Amino acid sequence: MSSRPPSTSLLSLLDPVVSVLRAIERGLDAVLKPVVFLGMAALIVVITLQIVSRVFFTAAGWTEEVARFLLIWITFLAGTLAFQRGHHIAVTFAVDALPPTLRRVARFLAVLAVIAFMITLIVIGYRYMQVQSFQKSASLRVPMSYVYAVMPVSAALMAWYALVDLFEIVLEGEPRKPMGEQTP
Repeated sequence: MSSRPPSTSLLSLLDPVVSVLRAIERGLDAVLKPVVFLGMAALIVVITLQIVSRVFFTAAGWTEEVARFLLIWITFLAGTLAFQRGHHIAVTFAVDALPPTLRRVARFLAVLAVIAFMITLIVIGYRYMQVQSFQKSASLRVPMSYVYAVMPVSAALMAWYALVDLFEIVLEGEPRKPMGEQTP
């Protein structure tokens, strides 16, 4: 049951904004899910190729590197999807025990902290990409900045999802998927 705050002209003006934010969130989700799925499928193919080539032929050296890079990207992007769905670990019993107004304030502050952390991660990830931009991978000779790009990209996506949650808290009192809630 949602404890919707009293509607004011400013809050009613923000309703279309939240609708647009949710639409963008659904669009990002529609792109991320197949990317993670294809990444997993590619990882399975590459690891299978690695095993077959080691057993029956000369080991293909590039497969280990591709598998590692795919795993890094899949981990971050799947973590982003888990964040969007509220599946990350959260201890909510203290917040859930609060009265509705304090619970709303606590969730608002928690989402603000998440956004601040994600912005920090974007900055740090971008700087790390720049520092590693001269380095190339051993087998594929791919710039390592491409591998490290997943950190600021996934942090930006999580910051976006948290921003949508922030607007939902302001307008509706709670995000659609409260922290730690499991969906079937």
